[in-house]
Amino acid sequence: MPASHVKVDSHPRLLVSVRDPAEAEVARLAGADLIDAKDPERGALGALDPNIVREIVGRVAGASETSAVADPTPPAVAAMAATGVDWVKAGLDAPRRRDKSAFAGLAAAAPGRLIAVLFAEDGPAATLVPALAEAGFAGAMIDTAGKGGVRLPDLTAPEDLAAFTAACRRHHLMSGLAGSLRAIDIPILAGHGSDYLGFRGGLCRDFDRRNGIDPLRIAEALRALRPSRRDAA
Repeated sequence: MPASHVKVDSHPRLLVSVRDPAEAEVARLAGADLIDAKDPERGALGALDPNIVREIVGRVAGASETSAVADPTPPAVAAMAATGVDWVKAGLDAPRRRDKSAFAGLAAAAPGRLIAVLFAEDGPAATLVPALAEAGFAGAMIDTAGKGGVRLPDLTAPEDLAAFTAACRRHHLMSGLAGSLRAIDIPILAGHGSDYLGFRGGLCRDFDRRNGIDPLRIAEALRALRPSRRDAA
């Protein structure tokens, strides 16, 4: 697994999803820990053109970690991995969750770099973690498929989120929590021990994920994360 997976503390970092190099620059300058490339016009996990992702990686220039959404097929995952991002994310909806025989082939398309995204609407995810680890995934995230304003804490019980992140730790997978989050969700979600908390709409103007990233909202999110880091230091 890449050395960048190793964390220096046990508290969540900030993942900011961006749609183009200009937004990536805003997120980088504002202090995002991980800059995630995806197309907000195409739903929860819309993939950008790999050429745009290459530009995003170039703009970030190693100042933050990078990830990008890919369609959940081996060729699409491999093509996105070739852009130079640190991590590739692929969504596993309910039918793909059940087809565990396909996990290894998907993970092999981005060895040591593939993150499974599991949707909160499909139910608890902790029991799937061992199969993901065995197949060679580098990590797993929970996100919301719907982007109508219903947040992750509205869909998933705290004990299920805690069980998911604990399972990821046991199986040495990176973990993340996302899904229409806002800064007010950070104090509670930070306690579950995930590696990353992911944001898009909660950091955009007017909380609309189709609008541009607002650096002041990134600063607000980072302020909410930092107390949890200091208190447990």
